[in-house]
Amino acid sequence: MFMFIKTDKLVKSFGNKKVVNEISIEVHRGEVVGLLGPNGAGKTTTFYMVVGLLRPDKGHVYLGEEDITHLAMHKRAQKGMGYLPQETSIFKKLTVEENILMLWEINNIVPKNEYQKRLNEVLEELGVAHLKKSRAYQLSGGEARRVEIARALAMEPCFLLLDEPFTGIDPITVSELQKVIKYLKTKGLGILITDHNVRETLSITDRAYIIQKGTILVSGDSNFIANDETAKKTYLGEEFKL
Repeated sequence: MFMFIKTDKLVKSFGNKKVVNEISIEVHRGEVVGLLGPNGAGKTTTFYMVVGLLRPDKGHVYLGEEDITHLAMHKRAQKGMGYLPQETSIFKKLTVEENILMLWEINNIVPKNEYQKRLNEVLEELGVAHLKKSRAYQLSGGEARRVEIARALAMEPCFLLLDEPFTGIDPITVSELQKVIKYLKTKGLGILITDHNVRETLSITDRAYIIQKGTILVSGDSNFIANDETAKKTYLGEEFKL
């Protein structure tokens, strides 16, 4: 079982512009880590290299001791890296139930005679069992997010990588999602979040990295970052408080 995700000196350029310059981060199981920074800082590019959407020009991505730098995204998923994109990833014309069963059919990770038992377990866990027969287009924003997470958990990941999870949802849904993330942490999942909503992210992270101009400006626990003068001057703002 893999205990951590680690990047080692990732470098990525687009044309003549070096967007990421030797960034090294770590995410361990049982912790929530934030990847933050202003637009164009390189945080999304770094995140996508971890997910497998982009390949680094230099550097490595490790899952435990295994080098997965050149491993395709779906292969990373099979090894335990769950990914939740910013845009909805569920099929809107399918029911909640069908969205999850389809994954198991494709990946052969759950025996067919266990489908209903496991389905009920994962839906109960996220509080969406009552929506099992609902079509995805009928769901509210918060319900859809929970189903997406249930779908990711159905693949039995060790890690969950969340791309802008707090974007475009109302405050109540943000609060609900934060509770879900905290719960997943207690289950031993390692969670990496990249988001523009700094306060919402820092309020649930154990550690965070702030990226500026392609390098790590500051890293540490949430309180350290919230009170760091460099972080305040360049990104958070002088009046920022958690």
